[in-house]
Amino acid sequence: MKHYLLFASHSYSYAIMRPLEKAIRERGDIAAWYLEDTCPNWLEKDELLLTDYQQVYDFNPIACIVPGNVVYDFFPGVKVQIFHGYPVQKRGEKVDQNFHMRGWFDIYCSPGESSSVILEKLEKKHGYFKYYKTGWCTSDPFFAPENASDREVHTPPSILYAPTFTKNVTSVDVMDNLIDKLCQEKDWKWIISFHPLITDTSVIERYKSLEKKYPEKVTFLNKSNGIERFLKSDVMLADSSAIICEYLMFGKPVVTYRNTCPGPHIIDCRQLEDIPAAIELAMQRTDKVMEPINIYTHWHEYHFDGKNSYRVLDAIDDFILNYKGKLKKKPLNLIRKYKLRKRIGYWKDFFKR
Repeated sequence: MKHYLLFASHSYSYAIMRPLEKAIRERGDIAAWYLEDTCPNWLEKDELLLTDYQQVYDFNPIACIVPGNVVYDFFPGVKVQIFHGYPVQKRGEKVDQNFHMRGWFDIYCSPGESSSVILEKLEKKHGYFKYYKTGWCTSDPFFAPENASDREVHTPPSILYAPTFTKNVTSVDVMDNLIDKLCQEKDWKWIISFHPLITDTSVIERYKSLEKKYPEKVTFLNKSNGIERFLKSDVMLADSSAIICEYLMFGKPVVTYRNTCPGPHIIDCRQLEDIPAAIELAMQRTDKVMEPINIYTHWHEYHFDGKNSYRVLDAIDDFILNYKGKLKKKPLNLIRKYKLRKRIGYWKDFFKR
């Protein structure tokens, strides 16, 4: 029986790793969670939580699976990066920050060709990790048979507003007044779902007030309800949020406000007053709107069969069998290790790599 550790630093980790947990259980193995202080405890009663380092050592996982950029190097098991989003360069950078090699990981699980074109070069350059074309395990529920039927436009239509938290990119400072205006003018429903790192209480209260003002039209989600918000909506309104690509996987259009990397796969508006007409266009789902979405999603995601989590587990088995201990050693990472240990107060195995 194999043991796997699911290492979570933020609340978005649940949607990313629960499909993987399901696949682990279906194979008769055991998954346990380790939550950093920055991640709320939303575990169910049947999910296993490890609360200290000794419990992790006793659990002795063969792999530590991480959707973030940092992992405790002293934890047992090969370190596996599964990513917390598709590489959409929401800050406008040439290379997504997910591909800044920090020397923590043995395995990178590539979601799609957009990731592999970068990972292949980095693997050859650094030589201490392997990448696998697994697809992104988060997308497995997207293609489950029970979710395939809920893709038609609802009556009345429903719009999901999902802004990013990134400063100078987020639209939260200006979008509440427009939503208020559209609630008065249009027979549309709204689902407002903030990124978990949007923590400004004054901003949150402004949008919650819309729910109080229009209880029949506006739903404010205090925490993500996973893909349910995707299934219940017909169009996403966003800015440059990484969640855009996930929404497009459902074959549903996205309208953006001043997106940092606009393209034919989205309907981008530079002015607020253009957004209502863009939403109307998106709801029509014409070939001109939908065909670029299909091209874009197949560039970012390899597999559309709901089995990516199994591919991640197969990749771990292959690495342990064929590559573990046979690649270049990871960098000592002394500065990063010092900062990490200082933050968590752990000083053992400092020179281990």
